[in-house]
Amino acid sequence: MKKTPKIEQRGIKEIRESKLERFPNRNAHRKYSIEFTCPEFTCVCPKTGFPDFATIFIKYSPDKWCVELKSLKLYINKFRDMGVYHEDVTNIIADDLIKLLDPSEIDIVADFTVRGNIHTVVSVQHSKSSSKD
Repeated sequence: MKKTPKIEQRGIKEIRESKLERFPNRNAHRKYSIEFTCPEFTCVCPKTGFPDFATIFIKYSPDKWCVELKSLKLYINKFRDMGVYHEDVTNIIADDLIKLLDPSEIDIVADFTVRGNIHTVVSVQHSKSSSKD
C-alpha cells in the first residue's frame, strides 16, 4: 500500500483544527455587503449516509468584524464527513457566523443538488433589527 502524500495529511489536519477567524472592519463608516459562493460544499445525509452536495451562498453586511477567508474555507470543509440535515447545516453556518461577526445583516442560502427527484434550497436571514431574543 502506498503511503499517503504529506500534503493530504496536512490538509486534513488543517480542516480538523480550523476555527473561524475574524478581523476588524476597516470600513465600518460605510454600509456595504460581502458575498461568498462555496460551490463545492459536501456533507452526509444522517439517515442514509449518502453524500449531499450543495452550493452555499453567504451574503452579509459587516458591522465591526469581517470573516477571514481561509478560515471560512476550512470551516466549510469541516462538514464533508458530518451527518447533518440540510435545514440544520444551513442554520449551523448562520449561527456560527452571527456569533463570530454580529453582522448588521446576513443571508445564507444552501442550494442542494437534486436527490430522489427533490431539489432542496434552505435560506436563513438575520438582521440585528429583527433578531429574536
